[in-house]
Amino acid sequence: MAFPAMAIVLLLLLLPFADAETPWQLCGTRGNYTAGSDYQSNLNQLSAALPRNASSSTTLFATGTAGTVPDMVYALALCRGDINASACNDCVATGFQDAQQLCAFGKDASVYYDSCLLRFSNTNFIANTDNDVSLILMNTKNFTESADSMRLMLFTLLNATAQDAAKSSRRFTTARLDISSLPTMYCVVQCTPDLTAGECAACLQDFPELTLSFLDGRQGGRLMGVRCNMRYEIYPFYQGDPTLRIISLALAVPAMNRTSPETPVTVFPHPPAGAPPPPAIIPAGPAQEQRGRKSKLWSIGIAVPLLAILLCSITFLWVRRRKKGNVSLQLQDKAGVDSRTEENALVRRIEEKSSEFTLFDLSQLLQATENFSEGNRLGQGGFGPVYKGQLSDGQEIAVKRLASHSGQGFTEFRNEVELIAKLQHTNLVRLVGCCIEGKEKSLVYEYMPNKSLDFFIFDENQSSSLNWSKRRVIIEGIAQGLLYLHKHSRLRVVHRDLKASNILLDQDMNPKISDFGLARIFGSNDTEGNTKRVVGTYGYMSPEYASEGIYSVKSDVFSFGVLLLEILSGKRNSGSHQFGDFLNLLGYTWHLWEEGRWLELVEAPISKEMHALPAEARRYINIALMCVQENADDRPTMSDVVAALNSESVVLPEPKHPAYFNLRVSKAMESATVVERCSLNDVTITQDPEGR
Repeated sequence: MAFPAMAIVLLLLLLPFADAETPWQLCGTRGNYTAGSDYQSNLNQLSAALPRNASSSTTLFATGTAGTVPDMVYALALCRGDINASACNDCVATGFQDAQQLCAFGKDASVYYDSCLLRFSNTNFIANTDNDVSLILMNTKNFTESADSMRLMLFTLLNATAQDAAKSSRRFTTARLDISSLPTMYCVVQCTPDLTAGECAACLQDFPELTLSFLDGRQGGRLMGVRCNMRYEIYPFYQGDPTLRIISLALAVPAMNRTSPETPVTVFPHPPAGAPPPPAIIPAGPAQEQRGRKSKLWSIGIAVPLLAILLCSITFLWVRRRKKGNVSLQLQDKAGVDSRTEENALVRRIEEKSSEFTLFDLSQLLQATENFSEGNRLGQGGFGPVYKGQLSDGQEIAVKRLASHSGQGFTEFRNEVELIAKLQHTNLVRLVGCCIEGKEKSLVYEYMPNKSLDFFIFDENQSSSLNWSKRRVIIEGIAQGLLYLHKHSRLRVVHRDLKASNILLDQDMNPKISDFGLARIFGSNDTEGNTKRVVGTYGYMSPEYASEGIYSVKSDVFSFGVLLLEILSGKRNSGSHQFGDFLNLLGYTWHLWEEGRWLELVEAPISKEMHALPAEARRYINIALMCVQENADDRPTMSDVVAALNSESVVLPEPKHPAYFNLRVSKAMESATVVERCSLNDVTITQDPEGR
């Protein structure tokens, strides 16, 4: 495995959680491609296909290739085994966007998130089982007491979790270790599921040494590679109950029965109590003994110069850190004072607001959520975990905690509090209050019992519960919410991340727009903004935002058009779902529109209703196509959209072709592209020579 050989590089890439913001990227040195090149075209095909393939796989894993040498692109995507398909799809799709932004025009790029990882390259790394692209991340907090006991606990936890992951058919294990009088520890270990048990174990075998070398004494850390990765913390960070519970330093008890036909695998041996673990020693047989002696001599010959280089590197970094120590300390002290001043100012501003907004004590939220228990955990977002709770007056709430390792700092927390607290509309999720107490920062929302819209429209078993009348109410409610943001609120707000999973449904199935983490406020005279870092969700982004970072209210209009087509069809726009000869929902809809077969777009549960209302079906599809026009100036405002939805007397213009309409499947070129997903049939995809 490649981990030991990468140790020098890893030392320079060591990042504290507090200073690192997802995604964490590694940009390769295997050359660049040019805009409009065959390589970019092949990369676009994989970025359309791989998110869907990974999310639809039972192992949340997919690999793929596109094109022919020398422009062939290889890609691999792996989602953490405890997240759902929708989150996996979004994470991988975002990965393609971020990789192309962070490693601009680079042919080789890797991006890592809390929920997934992605790599693409012009070399066939898929055939290689080595973990040859790696990062080490650390929690900035240290264990202050019982360091030796915690070290032994950590080694026991890693050993048991790694062995279980290697034997698991999914190559994925979540674990929890409980020892009285010591902090509970949590761990996740994962290999790509195409590795055998032995290959997974081999990939993991260097993790203990790396952990003790670089993460010793830390309360949390991660070893991140394309083929295998590990994370441990003293707080729960994965979803659901652990698959493995460890109740002593000598005994690991599976939390759920797991059977495997494979032979048990020893990943690394247990160390003596209180001592660092010795290296794994595998006795050589008679036929291997001579090879073993040569290997040891060869290893020593390499290890000595590497160790010398490593010691020089450590000395250099230590000296440089000493020189900068006083300045850093002063900056940290000043930053701490500034942060506390800013927090106090925010508290004062919050207290001046109306009585409808509550500043909660931490004790109130602990009581409401049963100490943020796993049973009350609703999910995990980029902000941090979300918990269901009930206040003393019986009101149900959803609490979003700012995770200490979250990329979203106090500035973003402040912006979200001050923004949402000023927005009051029946189709926006209501912010009940917040908590700012010490290091605890939480947002408290009204609780939405019917989850989010994507749970219904993309699930064949659930979609039948949404007839056309309910969908129409949802569509009109979303439009009203956007109109309020763009025009009628005290602020002019662009949401920038409108999608099905950000539309929550109350007990009466009324829609509520949520998640304003990416929202931006416009001045009264501003018409558009620009950002160097494009954030959002693949498939919902307008072309001017995705390619140039330009956003405006018309960006939200584009997202609304995509969402409207998804509600009508019950299919996602992004991903690898093929619509006949078309790669996305926009192109397929345009094709049906041109041929006058637009009624074929609607999904089965509402097909009968829509066939009885052909004029209404045509009108809604027309509105959607107007919203997803390639040129922002050709799109309507939300005022126009609401008027068109509410009145048949509004004359709708004939739409031009939408953005991204010409991504197609070409059978003549299908041998040039192969996209694979674990345990599913191969999918063959290419793009029209004209491109987009």
